[in-house]
Amino acid sequence: MSHCLRKYLLTSCFLLGVLLGFVGAAGAAPKPDSRTIVLPKNAAPRLRYGAERLATALRAAGYQTTITEQTKTSRPNSIIIGRATDALLTQAATAYHAAAAKAPGKEGFSIVSADKNTILISGADNTGALYGCLELAEQVQRQGKIGEQISLTDQPEMVLRGACIGVQKPYYLPGRTVYEYPYTPEVFPWLYDKALWVKYLDMLADNRMNSLYLWNGHPFASLVRLKDYPYAVEVDDATFKKNEEMYRFLTEEADKRGIWVIQMFYNIIVSKPFAEHHGIKTQDRARPITPLLSDYTRKSIAAFVEKYPNVGLMVALGEAMEGVGQDDIDWFTKTIIPGVQDGLKALGQTELPPIVLRAHDTDAPSVIKAALPLYKNLYTEAKFNGEALTTYTPRGSWAELHRTLSGMNSVHIENVHILANLEPFRYGSADFIQKSVQAMHNTYGANGLHLYPQASYWDWPYTADKTPERLLQVDRDWLWYKAWSRYAWHADRPRPAEIDYWGQQLGSMYGTDVAAGKQVLEAYEQAGEIEPKLLRRYGITDGNRQTLTLGMLMTQLINPKRYGLFTLLYESEAPEGEMIIEYAEKEAKGLPHIGETPPQVAAEVVAHGRAAVAAIERAAPSVTKNQAEFARLKNDMYCQDALANFYADKVQAALLALRYKHSRNLADLEAAVPLLARSVQHWQRMVALTKDTYLYANSMQTAQRKIPMRGVDATYITWAEMLPVYQKELANLRHNLDSLKQVRIVPAVQKKKALINAPVTLLTKAGTYPLKAGQPVFADTTTAISALAPELAGLKGLRLSQARQLKDGTEVRFTTTRPVQLLVGYFNQKNPRYLPAPQLEIDASANDYGQADIKIANAVAVAGQPPVNVHTFSFKPGTHTLNLSRGTCLILGFVDAKQPLPTYNAGIGAAGGPVKEVDWLFE
Repeated sequence: MSHCLRKYLLTSCFLLGVLLGFVGAAGAAPKPDSRTIVLPKNAAPRLRYGAERLATALRAAGYQTTITEQTKTSRPNSIIIGRATDALLTQAATAYHAAAAKAPGKEGFSIVSADKNTILISGADNTGALYGCLELAEQVQRQGKIGEQISLTDQPEMVLRGACIGVQKPYYLPGRTVYEYPYTPEVFPWLYDKALWVKYLDMLADNRMNSLYLWNGHPFASLVRLKDYPYAVEVDDATFKKNEEMYRFLTEEADKRGIWVIQMFYNIIVSKPFAEHHGIKTQDRARPITPLLSDYTRKSIAAFVEKYPNVGLMVALGEAMEGVGQDDIDWFTKTIIPGVQDGLKALGQTELPPIVLRAHDTDAPSVIKAALPLYKNLYTEAKFNGEALTTYTPRGSWAELHRTLSGMNSVHIENVHILANLEPFRYGSADFIQKSVQAMHNTYGANGLHLYPQASYWDWPYTADKTPERLLQVDRDWLWYKAWSRYAWHADRPRPAEIDYWGQQLGSMYGTDVAAGKQVLEAYEQAGEIEPKLLRRYGITDGNRQTLTLGMLMTQLINPKRYGLFTLLYESEAPEGEMIIEYAEKEAKGLPHIGETPPQVAAEVVAHGRAAVAAIERAAPSVTKNQAEFARLKNDMYCQDALANFYADKVQAALLALRYKHSRNLADLEAAVPLLARSVQHWQRMVALTKDTYLYANSMQTAQRKIPMRGVDATYITWAEMLPVYQKELANLRHNLDSLKQVRIVPAVQKKKALINAPVTLLTKAGTYPLKAGQPVFADTTTAISALAPELAGLKGLRLSQARQLKDGTEVRFTTTRPVQLLVGYFNQKNPRYLPAPQLEIDASANDYGQADIKIANAVAVAGQPPVNVHTFSFKPGTHTLNLSRGTCLILGFVDAKQPLPTYNAGIGAAGGPVKEVDWLFE
């Protein structure tokens, strides 16, 4: 045989062997076969939805799949689905010798392999069976086939697991105020997008969420008509019909996915047409409950329950209604619950829809105690970390409130709310989230989750990313929803396995191997510590009046009390530690430090930022999918690194400024200058990283935004807008330091000028008095001024009845031809006798007149009373009525709006006397 022929035959044999081997291998692989999904006759919508989702997964894996409904089955290759108590399931279990599975609890399921290649999916209820279908579908998608010898039982830990959507906007509608947004296609085009709703509801179902909260101030006037108040409807007839159709579509689609729709509303808010018809305001925190308000609200709720029986209600008693007191109890028990009961009676239904009481600005334990004898299907809800994400070690009085509510005869739900310190950047720290859910169980004793969008709540359904086509939150923030819902289902999952799980998930997302996916997770988890640590150690508030990612002013860092410091942030929503001002004072006095300190956090966040950037860079070369989104994620890591460095350097500069406050050593200020300069450089990097990638930092773009700057008409919403502010701070420090060096003495704070009375026509029946020592401040007591700040001397105060202030609140009516400011004095003590100072954390209207911040702290001393802080309310020309809630306060007079009002601590009546602040160095 020739060499060529032998080579040809050998090659042919080799190729034939390869071909036969390939055919053999192909023959050995399981050929796609058929599966019959069997449901009970007249199956519930949830079973049909689950069967369709499972069938879709099977078909994608190559299985020929049909769905049938039968009373019993004898077919091989079947997947039998139903409740454990259904005759179909009990018959199939016997016929196919299915091993008895552990009986699951509510919404639980078991999946068991049986004879003749059959599988039984048995639910404790229809929702459990649905979840069993989704679980098997996910296994098929992951493995590419049906697994062999399946034996699985599972059920959720948390009773309610839900997400919310705000039917609200970043701005106020013309002629309206906060929360007032009728349901219309012009304002909310997405509300009428059925495909978007299906996408969102499928996401909730995939994450095993069973509740959807819709937040709105007064939704009833967009959804129901009232026989007694036909003029209350806020939308035209065509829109009303669209709203009816969409709401029914939404509730039906949600129900077949095992999801309760829960409509949230604020109290007391009425529709604009109703308010105009009766000559009242749509909302007025200071007004009492009246028969008209109660009747209208009760009938609105009754009509809503009758029309939409599968919808629950979430009640916010605070913000639009004076919080904490008998009014809250009466409104809940005599208006809201009777309204629900009236609707059920008209419907002829006995199943009680859930009512969720929001424990915000109300005495929730007292309200629930009074309500439980009247209505059994009650839940309570309270914010986990305020309106931010700050810690998984909550403590203090806030933790005690949660434990109290958890111990009552109702389920307590944890609300992960607003996330004002995270937006707009992506957040996906599985570790932080898992520990937070564990704290919900172990520290708070809660058993429910109510999850806000991770960012851009007010701009639903879009994110803040600057892209050719707006990104959807449901797509961008998939990891946010997936992580919270995973741990709401089971919180105590071993950490090593979780790292593997999320590595696989992120690897799949970006087309990498698991190792690179774990690097993405590492980046998320390192960055995920930055904003929580920054806010809990340096912030003014846990509320959405602060946009953490826009930075903070030096005066906010060194004198937070001037800006309405919300101490609960430090006392309950942070580990034990020290504020910047506490740390500086201890340093000056040589005292030991306790817990988490400002310098410690400064060093830690810088390390977290560096580690996040390094991890995302390690993952980058492996990315083969979703590359544009990965680039945005990578940029977010650089943004958070820059943010961490900005705060770290600025806080170190702030500590040096406070050291100078005590030492009066110019070397301290000289050392602060390069640190503050470096923080500005970091901010310039923030501007560069965000100018082409983000539309805004904060999604609520109204005057309620206060820190770092007041956000009126969508101003100060970008990093570029803040750069000149920070540059000016640096220039001011340099200028003032030069002045100090030249003069060689510490200059006094700018000399204060006496304020001048503005001419107004007072319409309120009240006496007036000149502000000076010895003058009585109330019409019905002899309590008098003992001292006051010099600027206030000679102003014309209003002498009102203290008893009436306590019983009915305070009303001031006046006419002015020029812009003016009204000075109101708040007693600096928390006590039911005193009018609470404006607080945006609990009162959304607390800055409608620019009154939120203290202007002169400790400005007036009144015999036998706490020191008085002065706030200002601004008014345009015209006739005005200012209503303040119940409690004693001082009306200190009117001044021209253009007259400069100093901002400082006068120290009158306060321990230690006047405080020598150093704010002027930066202003």
